[in-house]
Amino acid sequence: KGRDFHIRVLLPMDLQLKNARIECSWHLKKILHGYRHILKQRLQSCPDLASFMVELKTILEIALKNTQDLHIPRPPEYYSCLVRDLEILGWDKVAYVDTGLTTIKLKAEDSCGRQHLITLKLNAKYPTEPPDCLVDFPVQFAISWMPQNSLTDIYDQFLAALESLKEFWDAMDEIDGKTWVLEPENPTRSATTRRIAIGSNVSVNIEVDPRHPDMLPECYFLGADHVVNPLRIKLNNNMHLWDPEIGLLQNLKDLLEIDFPSRAVLEKSDFAKDCGICYAYRLDGTTPDQVCDDPRCGQPFHQACLYEWLQGLPSSRQSFHVIFGECPYCNK
Repeated sequence: KGRDFHIRVLLPMDLQLKNARIECSWHLKKILHGYRHILKQRLQSCPDLASFMVELKTILEIALKNTQDLHIPRPPEYYSCLVRDLEILGWDKVAYVDTGLTTIKLKAEDSCGRQHLITLKLNAKYPTEPPDCLVDFPVQFAISWMPQNSLTDIYDQFLAALESLKEFWDAMDEIDGKTWVLEPENPTRSATTRRIAIGSNVSVNIEVDPRHPDMLPECYFLGADHVVNPLRIKLNNNMHLWDPEIGLLQNLKDLLEIDFPSRAVLEKSDFAKDCGICYAYRLDGTTPDQVCDDPRCGQPFHQACLYEWLQGLPSSRQSFHVIFGECPYCNK
């Protein structure tokens, strides 16, 4: 199709194609996105690099035919209108603009000093049609748009949405700052769950409603039964004490009648114990969440590791999707 693309093929030590890696520009990566499994298959079955290059060229030609041209020429009014909008909004609010003036990132600070970004992807019919807006929010962000609107209108709606989520982010920031959060390790602004350490191999997973962050969140306890059951009982017995005026973290402390381990006093390693089977903490993005019920053992395991281990034991038994067996550590 008269276009030039640069790629790099990295061969392993044995020069076998099946373990080769391909590197290319983001532009080519975007074009070949839906053809990755075919590329991998061809790479593994081609006898040599020259025949693979022929196959790659064929796949690329098919991909280009099926890809809308990424450089649709835009009318001059598009650019004049967009630049005017950016001038009115202020260049100090622009974090990034791509060379084709089709993707723009705007930055904003909420009333608590938190930094936020909104990514705008504009099509050729702007401003008749609104841009696609991508934000790191826990709720859907939909803009109202009229053909006479501008980027300033989107920015104002973005600021209003930030303020509507202020209480949710305040609550999450307090949890992140004052407790040991085991998961997610680096929470995004859209993340509504936190797994908070209560003690060694005991934690609570909370799911906060971003629209009502002052309400009792969904709580799920992880740990050995003899530790978790008293916490469940306390939560159920004290539910009526929940006070929307005093903040999420303080409410959880009051209901569970505990103090969460402090970041100032303890290290994360005091709670983040490795799996007793694979000896790793993180496995495919998950952390150990199954704990031996024996108080003298309390060894944690990844669910996948424990399931595989118990399946291999002749003494274990399975009832529907639940498997019962002995602890790999203490045999209880």
